[in-house]
Amino acid sequence: MKQILNPDLNSENSSKRTDQNTDQIQKKVNSKEAEGKRSTSKAGDLNVEGLKLTDSEGPAGKGAAGKEGEPKKVNPKAPVQKGAEQTKAEQKGADQTKADPKGAGQKPNAMGSTEGRPLGSKSSASSTTASPGTSSNGAPPNSQSGKRKLSQTSYDEAAGWGSPPDTGEKLKREPECHMDPDKLEPNRDHTVLIDINESRDDRFVPYKGQPHAWDNLHVKLPTDFPKNGPKPRWDATVNALNSLKKKASVKDVAMAIMSYNQSYQREWKFHALETYVEQVNKCENNFSILIPKMAELAVRLPHVIQHAIPLLKQNRSHAITLSQGQISCLLANAFFCTFPHRNSTKPHSEYSNFPTINFSNLFGEPSPRKIEKLRALFHYFNTVTNEETRPRGLVTFERICIPPKELPNWQKKTEILTHLQVFSEGFIETEGKGLLQVDFAAKYVGGGVLGNGLVQEEIRFLMCPELIVARLFTEKLGDNECLKITGAQTYSVSSGYSDTFKWLGPYEDDTKRDKWKRRLCQIVAIDALNFHNPKDQYTKENIQRELNKAYVGFRPDPSVPLEYTPDIATGNWGCGAFKGDPELKALIQMMAAAVAGRSLAFFTFRNSAQARELRQIHKLLKTKRVSVGHLYTLLVRYCEEKQHYKSKSVFEFIQDKTGSASSHL
Repeated sequence: MKQILNPDLNSENSSKRTDQNTDQIQKKVNSKEAEGKRSTSKAGDLNVEGLKLTDSEGPAGKGAAGKEGEPKKVNPKAPVQKGAEQTKAEQKGADQTKADPKGAGQKPNAMGSTEGRPLGSKSSASSTTASPGTSSNGAPPNSQSGKRKLSQTSYDEAAGWGSPPDTGEKLKREPECHMDPDKLEPNRDHTVLIDINESRDDRFVPYKGQPHAWDNLHVKLPTDFPKNGPKPRWDATVNALNSLKKKASVKDVAMAIMSYNQSYQREWKFHALETYVEQVNKCENNFSILIPKMAELAVRLPHVIQHAIPLLKQNRSHAITLSQGQISCLLANAFFCTFPHRNSTKPHSEYSNFPTINFSNLFGEPSPRKIEKLRALFHYFNTVTNEETRPRGLVTFERICIPPKELPNWQKKTEILTHLQVFSEGFIETEGKGLLQVDFAAKYVGGGVLGNGLVQEEIRFLMCPELIVARLFTEKLGDNECLKITGAQTYSVSSGYSDTFKWLGPYEDDTKRDKWKRRLCQIVAIDALNFHNPKDQYTKENIQRELNKAYVGFRPDPSVPLEYTPDIATGNWGCGAFKGDPELKALIQMMAAAVAGRSLAFFTFRNSAQARELRQIHKLLKTKRVSVGHLYTLLVRYCEEKQHYKSKSVFEFIQDKTGSASSHL
């Protein structure tokens, strides 16, 4: 089939995501069941109730047997595997949001490790006494013997306490609830950067389509140039990067980058890069060997990307699917700061509505945070430039925009709250495996990942660096938009957050892949409002905005039956530095999930009091069968009466108005 070229991305009619006919969906399900392709996966496949880091064999991305399996599909009537219980962590929880509080204790990290050592390790000595350049078994982190892998143990063995009451309801997780997508094909709402006819298994051939597009609808690549303008600086860029194949000190890297970024001679510094080379143990730090490989990867850009990359612009739903190899090439170019017109962040600059993508800010003033970030990023580049460990799959980035007329009328919604499991222990990224995982995002996706930011979103982007490429083409998120990423791979293990963040070492991701060769990992980026004055959140308009934002992120794919849609892993979204009320934000997410028809796994990060209160208010609302519409009305009343109820919390107000005291729960 001939691949379809991208349409005009300014089409006003393309913002609507059209629901498929219910009969067609049912026929699709019935046909798949008739083919006998659905069988129950082993119970242990994703039962990440306890975590244990062990040595593993084989290249990254493969299991103990060195072989990746395809996910099995199940009948929707088959019992769904029980959701993850809490694991015992050893750090104090803090809001997993855009916060950087002083003295707040250690915040959960992206991969479920605490106090500088992985969960499940025998003792702190086993993982922290090794030199910075070695793993706990003494092997260099980049060696195969030093790979870390999450293995599953029972909750009782790993934690032994804190389990939520078993209500008999289970969370739906992938691969147990997975249904493979239809054949991968490009269309007006989906750009595919590989040739679907020529690609086979893990060998992806780039699609040769529209090679140059110097306009405001596509990414301006360093190989591109205006039709009637000067030729690109690509020739000079290639010459500079080729010089690094012979000699690759920090000074050489700086000279190469500045040769094609001469207007920033006085602004850009490379002190953090120098500090990394000086401080990081030589067993881990192979800078002079890795840089030539990265340069070789970067200069392959015109061979790897042979079709214009559309910008995921506001007010239009669109998806981009590309290979992990293509992503690694784009990120190598970001490291060497080759993307044109992407260095200025001034209000009226061409890309002022987009995140930064070139790595220049990461190289400037040194700090412990930046050194740890560089350790994670250099490990990623070590992995993708090694033929044995380079990833061989696809990743999809989808901007979802729901037109205002399709958003819920919250006051009239009759849905009752769905199932809720609350965990005072555990992490979205580990115990939430197989669920739709919420990224507490900034409106510019990735937040401060290429600067000083280092909380939930930034840590996730460092552990899964393929997410960073979203910054290349994703415009600032609007109030009715989210970004969904399917297939991102995890490369590293870390601990802490903010000033306590530490890169611990490699992680072997053996998550199964779907029919499109994407990891069964779904992440949704939704940005909460930043309330500089906390009182501002108690308005009807702001509650409605947050409800709509959560709903946009939680709404299932209309083309997939609900029984094949995983539930959601979330937590204290928009709290912390954004000063959101944790009780109000929790209710908002419960309401959005109910209208979306999905259950929630809610992580409070060692806040057992909050976990208990969440279970109580949820039980009350379920017992009283309080509808989403009625709850919305109560929240609006709470806002109106806030000045008269200064001593009351949202939960206390709801309990009073529903005629039940907490002692009855």
